[in-house]
Amino acid sequence: MPSRDRVPAGWLIGVIVVVLARPTLLSMAIGLPLVAIGEMIRIWASGHIEKTKVLATGGPYAHCRHPLYVGSLFIALGAAIASASVWVVLAVAAYFVAFFPSVMREESDFLARKFPEEHAAWMAVVPPFIPRLTPGGSSSSRFQWSGVSRNREWRTVVALPLIAILPYARRWLDV
Repeated sequence: MPSRDRVPAGWLIGVIVVVLARPTLLSMAIGLPLVAIGEMIRIWASGHIEKTKVLATGGPYAHCRHPLYVGSLFIALGAAIASASVWVVLAVAAYFVAFFPSVMREESDFLARKFPEEHAAWMAVVPPFIPRLTPGGSSSSRFQWSGVSRNREWRTVVALPLIAILPYARRWLDV
């Protein structure tokens, strides 16, 4: 799937979550901590990015090359579990399979062209998605709260309460 369709498809998945969710206290208790972990990973990663200026290799980028997507996976998995709907889990899984491999490949290709030497050295020691336990390579980037703001991670922070509130409210309103 073209990466330009990723955001509109994500909104569609959000609607599917709200429509099909039938959360329970247990599903929320299991899913919402995963959502929180995912957002913490995304904040950590966002604070290291200086898009197109410097290759981020510090913080979470020393553990895997795509920590924003790892964080997004935790958020989506947590929301799917919290929804207590097999259909939501399947929709979320289909979304990730459809978009994330190609998006990660496009991003890697761009970074390899933009930062050829640094990217090659980083790729040699840092895995693409499943994080390594210890940091690898040089850690040239440092966390900055200004990066979190500049990279607009605040939008995800603002949206997260909706992940918790809408499906649960829908359950009680039965709409």
